[in-house]
Amino acid sequence: MTEISDAFSHGKALIVFVTCGDPDLETTEDVIRSLAANGVDLIELGIPFSDPTAEGPVIQRANTRALAGGVTTDKIFDMVGRVRKDVSVPMVFMTYANVVFSYGAERFAARCEELGVQGAILPDVPYEEKGDFAPVFEEHGLVLVSMVAPTSSDRISMISSDAKGFIYVVSSLGVTGVRKQITTDVGAITDVIHRSTDVPCAIGFGISSPEQAKAMSVYADGVIVGSAVIRILEEHGRRSAAPVGAFVRSLKDAISNR
Repeated sequence: MTEISDAFSHGKALIVFVTCGDPDLETTEDVIRSLAANGVDLIELGIPFSDPTAEGPVIQRANTRALAGGVTTDKIFDMVGRVRKDVSVPMVFMTYANVVFSYGAERFAARCEELGVQGAILPDVPYEEKGDFAPVFEEHGLVLVSMVAPTSSDRISMISSDAKGFIYVVSSLGVTGVRKQITTDVGAITDVIHRSTDVPCAIGFGISSPEQAKAMSVYADGVIVGSAVIRILEEHGRRSAAPVGAFVRSLKDAISNR
């Protein structure tokens, strides 16, 4: 079984987020296979939540569409089981604490272990409260991915030195979404991370073009793209696999040819 570290073992990693069940789980399966076929190194699977506080309007709408379609955590696990038959790319879930609490942290982690999901990102769980999840996750080989934001300042080194899997660097204040420019000094953040740990870091929030992906990849070990992919799903619906594949291939080419 692959590990998160495998995503960073062949140069700069491309990490792509999709909301499971938008517009339906069959489309999500097709898109996951297209991501894997077009060079994505790690896939971030969003479990929809009714109050996704870290998300901008694009991903909020995706959550609404998925929940309206009847998506549940169990149905998502079943979908992952189907794609795991032919997709070996490392995967992590991105969701919120309440989703894991309501499902049961032990049960959630056990299902992830069973399906070969390597980690989870819980953006509403601060570093100081990760003890509610990390020990249970670790028992099942599941990494709780640490997040570092521009406001983390003197906490960056502390968070980084305790991180596992990879570190999610939030490039901008506010919520996820497409941005014309990323003005945060991400280089200063990643410098502290690289001095504090050998765990790789990837920059997310706002990267929406090959040019931005290439620029951000200079500072980090990988880049994360979400809202720009969800916009393609919003436009193309059930016919999204091919255009999503073409877009992520352009991103992968950009960060591979620096």
